[in-house]
Amino acid sequence: MTNAFMECPEETLARLKSDREKGLTARQAGESRKANGENSFSKSEQKSLFHRIWEAATEPMLIMLVIAAIITLGVNAARYVTGGEADFLECIGIFVAISLSVVITVVMEGRSAKAFEALSRIGEDIPVKVIRDGKVCLIPRRDVVVGDILCVETGDKLPADGRLLESHELMADESALTGESMPVHKEAGIVFDSPQTPVAERRNLLYSGCFITGGNGKIAVTGVGDHTEFGKIARELASADSGSTPLQEKMAALGKRITILGSAAAAVVFLIQLILFLSNGTASLDTVSEAFITSIVLIVAAVPEGLPTIVAVSLAINIIKMSKQNALVRKMIACETVGCINVVCSDKTGTLTQNRMTVTDIFSHMRLLKPDRLKNHHLLDNFCLNSTADVTFADGQVKFIGNPTECALLFAAREAGRDYEAERRRAEILYVYPFSSETKYMTTVVKRDGEIEVLAKGSPERIMELCSLSVEEREAARLQIVKFQEKACRVIGFAHRRTGPAADYEGCRAALETDMVFDGFTAITDPIRADVYQAVERCRRAGIELKMLTGDNLITARAIADELGILDAEHIAVEAREIERLSDEELQKRIPSIRVIARSTPSVKMRVVNALKSLGNVVAVTGDGINDAPALKHADVGIAMGIAGTEVSKEASDIVLLDDSFSTIVKAIQWGRGIYENFQRFIQFQLTVNLSSVIVVLASILAGFTAPFTALQLLWINIIMDGPPALTLGLEPIRGDLMNQRPTPRNASIVSKSMLFRIVTNGVYMSIVFMAQHSLNFLGGSEREMPTVLFTLFVVFQLFNALNSRELTDVSIFKNITNNRLMLGVFGATFGLQFVITQFGGMFFNTVPLPAAMWGKILAVGSTVVLLSEGVKMVKRGAAAAQKHQGAEAVC
Repeated sequence: MTNAFMECPEETLARLKSDREKGLTARQAGESRKANGENSFSKSEQKSLFHRIWEAATEPMLIMLVIAAIITLGVNAARYVTGGEADFLECIGIFVAISLSVVITVVMEGRSAKAFEALSRIGEDIPVKVIRDGKVCLIPRRDVVVGDILCVETGDKLPADGRLLESHELMADESALTGESMPVHKEAGIVFDSPQTPVAERRNLLYSGCFITGGNGKIAVTGVGDHTEFGKIARELASADSGSTPLQEKMAALGKRITILGSAAAAVVFLIQLILFLSNGTASLDTVSEAFITSIVLIVAAVPEGLPTIVAVSLAINIIKMSKQNALVRKMIACETVGCINVVCSDKTGTLTQNRMTVTDIFSHMRLLKPDRLKNHHLLDNFCLNSTADVTFADGQVKFIGNPTECALLFAAREAGRDYEAERRRAEILYVYPFSSETKYMTTVVKRDGEIEVLAKGSPERIMELCSLSVEEREAARLQIVKFQEKACRVIGFAHRRTGPAADYEGCRAALETDMVFDGFTAITDPIRADVYQAVERCRRAGIELKMLTGDNLITARAIADELGILDAEHIAVEAREIERLSDEELQKRIPSIRVIARSTPSVKMRVVNALKSLGNVVAVTGDGINDAPALKHADVGIAMGIAGTEVSKEASDIVLLDDSFSTIVKAIQWGRGIYENFQRFIQFQLTVNLSSVIVVLASILAGFTAPFTALQLLWINIIMDGPPALTLGLEPIRGDLMNQRPTPRNASIVSKSMLFRIVTNGVYMSIVFMAQHSLNFLGGSEREMPTVLFTLFVVFQLFNALNSRELTDVSIFKNITNNRLMLGVFGATFGLQFVITQFGGMFFNTVPLPAAMWGKILAVGSTVVLLSEGVKMVKRGAAAAQKHQGAEAVC
């Protein structure tokens, strides 16, 4: 769209070849449609079901799962060809796991393309009043073209962008586009000279999708469809690439490392066996084939191919739990990523504030009151009668119709016990002098109960000029007005005057408004939500920085930020125009010190999000308007308001707050942190199994023993590692102290140093004990029982170590031992299955029944891995306490 805000109306009409009085002809309308396009958004190409399935199946961890399935199929095919015992059920199980993971992903995330479709539905096909061929007529919204002359009035939803030709006290609500909470006064006669004038300040333009809240006027359409300001947002949504989330990045890196290490270990095992066979002269097709099968099965055991399925199932279960906390997760991966957030970029209007103008304070008889304490009937008359707005109350919901400031006054009258509709029925409106930019106030002449009263409201300074006030009264009122204006409140003054019945209402405004009585003023603002204060403080304690990106002016934005404690000596508030002048590199340098951006546009919000992400931050964006949609989609986690939010913002988001409460974001972050820790728990468990299984197989072969496990035994160990025991670790109850911790950095490995220490310590310890039994037989099993004892001991070790994996810190496992009863139940059930396999599954698993005494010994030895872990934690807690004590003494 050409910068129509820099043209006078005549220049715009000349450029568009349109006529102010006659509009376009039918022929001109057709030519304009061909040249400038239709008034609808271009459809983005929809991804096919096959394409969506392919994207889900090519996730890094799922590729590993496919490779594992192919390897397993190869192993069993090789065993079948060589006359061995093939088990194709394992292959079927892995392919089922692949299918399950893909289906869950496609079903949960398949609706993301609806963001663009929802945007296309913003302007429904409602009739529009347009001048065509010199006649005023109604046409469908989609038929509006560039150059059309539209007639707009209070209550209209604008179908296109346009340059004002005429305006009569015109007010527009542009909050959905700009985030500006106050209605904007529009004037046709203004011409701007700077092309950098922000969208929110172009007072001679009207925008598609916004509403007229007062007055009327005419516009010349300058942009339709894709060429409107909303069209620009549509293109951003259509081309947005959300990138990979921190969890996906970390899982991909972890999977790559495990695959490389597991494959390397399997190759070493195979080469060592091959060398031994050649040196001993026992090399044959059977021995080499068996060595190859053992090595491939070791890869299957080493690679956690069940990890994607566990992640998918764990996320799906936690999505259900989070929905009960009023956080509806639209994209599965987001319920973990939200736990890594360290920066929240929040819109102000409708997110931090209620997006409803409210009378907060009333100055009456030289003192401040709340609306419910107001008894001044002249003020209440002014609220109810000197107004053209309406407020409806239905099903506990309040709906403002008309000017939001006047609606706030009507609501305040209701709080004071007045029924404005009844007051209007009793009164006769004799004459109205509407608000204008010249007078800055509105006056209504009312006849009621035989008396005539003049009611005036508007700029408090202008209202006081109409009144007889002492110097002291004027100064007291002025000081109070300044205090509220510094808080970015809208201050409205009120006055009244009784007059005779013979007054000339039409010609003597000056006389009517002389020597009026000053009744006071109201402070009106969009109040902060009650729960936001505590939520912001919890974010601060949790190491999460809040940045406010609002369409409001700098004064209002700074006032809200100061009230919430967002700004301090090291952080500043700026206008979006300063951001627009910066290069991406300059923005990255400055953004850490910027916490508030006023007059934010969709493109600025998106640049800020991308700059923060490039600095390694995990960024959440909250919002409810169409102007928030691009930033919501580009963020690591987009969080939309479920009640007040537009459909576009919901469809572009990852999480929808069902209660529109900012504090729910904090709950979601706590859940996300808990889910992330649960991933770490079962990864810690799995990697310990991986490490110990590779060590014992490799050590046994190097020591000259046969491989300690059969292929089927290794696969059973693999099921334990990838199955219910691991899954229950992913469902550990959320701990209460999570919000006292710092956020996990984006580039931090999902396997922390403390986790790695426990994995190595416990894995090596279990391997040493296992090899000691292999060499020394300290449990006293017979030669026939030895393979079964080794197999069972290894499994019992892993089950006890699952208890260790429940804690990621130096806290004792016994502190929260009963919190996860499901895990304890699965522990018992898995041990029971091991008992059945050992005692009765010899035909399949090459085991022999063990006596009760041997079971007791195995359980006792297996439990020592818990004692080892608890002993190490005790030593570390003691060292930490001693260090803390020394630090306290040093301070003293």
